[in-house]
This record gives sequence, structure tokens and C-alpha cells, in this order.
Amino acid sequence: MRTRFDEQLDRLHQELILMGALCEQAIARSARALHKGDLALARSVPELSAQIAQKEREIEGMCLKLLLQQQPVATDLRTISSALKMITDMNRIGDNSADIAEIIVRTNLAGVDEAGQVHDMAQAVIRMVTDSVDAFVRSDVPLARQVIRDDDVVDACFNNVKKSLLLRLRSAEPDVDYALDLLMVVKYLERIGDHAVNVANWVLYAITGVREKVS
Repeated sequence: MRTRFDEQLDRLHQELILMGALCEQAIARSARALHKGDLALARSVPELSAQIAQKEREIEGMCLKLLLQQQPVATDLRTISSALKMITDMNRIGDNSADIAEIIVRTNLAGVDEAGQVHDMAQAVIRMVTDSVDAFVRSDVPLARQVIRDDDVVDACFNNVKKSLLLRLRSAEPDVDYALDLLMVVKYLERIGDHAVNVANWVLYAITGVREKVS
């Protein structure tokens, strides 16, 4: 019985890895679409978001079967309940990536002056998402805590872009629409970072049994 349960837990880990990979692709495509002005690439992101939502439903079903068909001990219960919380945040990551793509499609943000800053922010966010899922699969407490600390990097990138946009708005000929659209893009990236932090916090709970507050 335990062998079967462990096999199902391993499959759960693999499905979470796949869902995390889809999240990484969605963020990366949105960021590249912004940098290159690639509308076709931007239009492909909602499909990835839909795949992420489907993966959430599949993993949720797996978790419920594990709870109903097996007799998990306390540690297993934390793992499964944490996975259920994690996939909610991961689905939000897909939604936010699609939101970014939608802005790119309906506006003209190609080759933005802040492209380098936005690229750095997107790369930091992708790393947080990847590491948060890896931390869960590997039961890696230090890596989960590192994800939470890395949110400071994303926040710093967000603040730098905001300062740049404020300078634009104070210029002789401010482009208000451009500034607001790009601000929304980086705000969605910041939210993705927040969701990665939520995932990392659930990883810590799954491993330690307490919701840790990491500075």
C-alpha cells in the first residue's frame, strides 16, 4: 500500500514540475514578445495559460484521490494540502502572463526603452518560479527561503522601472498611455513574484509543519 502511495506522490511531483515548466514558458514568451514586439508570440500565451489551468484541475484531482483512497500520515497530508495551495498560485501565474500578453497585443510597446530592466525582472521572476517548484520536489528548505529573499530583487526591478516611467511623465511631451501600459506589465510581473513567494511558503509548511516568516 505504501509503495503505491509513494508512486502516486512521485507522479504528483512530476506533474507539478510540468506545470511549473508551463508557467516558465508563459512568462518567458510574454517577456520576449515585449522585447521583440512579437505579436504572434504574445497571442500564443493564452493557450499556455489554458494548459496551466487544465494542469491545475488534473493535479487537484490527483490530490483528492490521494486523500480519499489512501491513508496518508501527517507529513503526507501537509504535502498534499500544500500542493493544492501551490497549484492555485501557479494558475494565477499563468493568468498574469496572459494579462501581460494581452497588453502587448492591444498596445504598441515594441522595443521599449526599459526593455533591459523588464528583461531582468522577468528573468528573476522565472528563476523564482522554477526554484519554488524545485524546492517542493526536493524538500529543499534553503532553496524555498532563497525564493522568498529573491522577491527583493523583483521589487527593486519594479521600483527602477517606476522611476524611469515617472521621468517620462515629467518630460515635455509625456506619453501617458505608454507609461500606464508598461506599468501594468511590470505590476503583473511583480504579482507573479508574489505568487512564487506563496509557493515557497507552502513548501516550507509542507516540510516543517509551520508557516515560517522569512525576512
